Amino acid sequence: MDALVILIPLMPLSAAAAVGLGHLFGFIDGETGESITADIVGWAITMSCLLALALLGADLLGKNTGIYTLGHWLNSDTLDIPVNFITTGFHVRLAALFAVLLALVIRFSMNYMHREAGYHRFFFMLSLFSSAMLLLVLSGNAVGTFIGWEIVGLSSYFLIAYAYDRPVAAANATRVFVTNRIGDAGFILGIGLTYAWVGSINWNDLNTAAAQLSSGEATAIALSFSVAAFAKSAQLPFTSWLGRAMEGPTPSSAVFYGAVMVHAGVYLIILLRPVFEYSTLAMAVLAVVGLITAVYSFVVGLTQTDVKSSLIFATSGQLGLMFLECGLGFWQLAGWHLCAHAVVRGYLFLTAPSLMHNVHGLSVDSSQRKASVGDTPAWKYVASVQRFWLDPITDWALVKPVRGLAHDLSYFDDHIVDRVMGGAAPAIQAISSLAQLEERMIGAQLGNDSDRFAQGSGLAGKLTEWTAAILHWFEDRLVLRGIGKDTIKYGRQLGHIANKFEQSVLRPRYLVLFVLITLLVAF
Repeated sequence: MDALVILIPLMPLSAAAAVGLGHLFGFIDGETGESITADIVGWAITMSCLLALALLGADLLGKNTGIYTLGHWLNSDTLDIPVNFITTGFHVRLAALFAVLLALVIRFSMNYMHREAGYHRFFFMLSLFSSAMLLLVLSGNAVGTFIGWEIVGLSSYFLIAYAYDRPVAAANATRVFVTNRIGDAGFILGIGLTYAWVGSINWNDLNTAAAQLSSGEATAIALSFSVAAFAKSAQLPFTSWLGRAMEGPTPSSAVFYGAVMVHAGVYLIILLRPVFEYSTLAMAVLAVVGLITAVYSFVVGLTQTDVKSSLIFATSGQLGLMFLECGLGFWQLAGWHLCAHAVVRGYLFLTAPSLMHNVHGLSVDSSQRKASVGDTPAWKYVASVQRFWLDPITDWALVKPVRGLAHDLSYFDDHIVDRVMGGAAPAIQAISSLAQLEERMIGAQLGNDSDRFAQGSGLAGKLTEWTAAILHWFEDRLVLRGIGKDTIKYGRQLGHIANKFEQSVLRPRYLVLFVLITLLVAF
């Protein structure tokens, strides 16, 4: 039964390939092709869901061995990167849950996205995301998880920028993409440290060797992966990107930021439980960051005026509680919390468009609302509405210094390095020496004797200019003026003779004679 794990991410990937190639070559296009796209994607994700449930059933019955290795992707010296999958435990349960949620969202999207201009593009990206997310959860090594991690982020970028003709959507998608790259840097650092200190990048090997790691080594690995988890699950100071991600269609918001993708960071922390348990500092960081994010999201969520923003800050608050639970050592509670929250939040996002219809006729006690608002200090209300100025603070603390550093480096390069080393300048003014001589002869006829061979600036540039001038003088005086004119004359005559010979050889009678001679020699 372990072999079923290969097909779980492969089915959505095949659907993405079929839809993408069909749309690219014009076989699937427009409203008439919507049913074809829906059938391909729907059946693929349904089969993936059934396979995930079958794998889960086999695991509950004790039929799975725990790890399935398909082969080796890369083997160099001591570095071995296998293509392996985990087929037991929390990984399989979470993959089955995510597969069910993905199937529901895709079914919901078939009617919701009807007659949209980017219908086929949407389902292509959603299928690619489904494959990547299932690979992320089931992969048995850090490289496989990272590949799924990156494809998930790329899919998120394209679906946030679904309406790419709107500048706000494109700008928000770029902001989200760049912010998550910070987390990717932490993930890559964690992989490097794991290989350096453990000698393997398999998750099972890392968790098994956690007891042999020193406290500092375990802390370094744990904190590196913590940065990746904080960025992917929108914990402080990365929480602001989650609000910008609401530019995409509602189904993509539900599956990315409600039900599935946003939980990837919590999954990574639970996956590395043994490593974190050997690092008191890393556990404390998880608890503190989770608690602060939960409080921040609760306060900011009180003043949101649209349903999506309210849901998104409720999501980040619940994720903060999951990190707090992990930091306090309640690992099983965090796992159950993740699964329950994925179901509830996915449902809330999918029903958000019909919220006005569902609350029609309900009355609100305006006196209680005014009293609650009146009891709140003005500065707290303003800070909550402005989301505690998290984006401006990030720009001031990170973006502005980086831009200033880039400006200073550019100034240093232009005004100091270039003046010492010399800037790049064209060294020659002609294609060949013969062409130089012809141009010089024409210039002499026109009375223009001021021809400079090369120009340079700075110390190195001037030395190069003087060396080039000496070599140019030698070539001009002793070579070209001595034999250059005769060479030009005889070269042109030789060219005319070669052209006449070629025209003669290409005549039909000579060409046939040449072929006959070749055949006689050959046989």
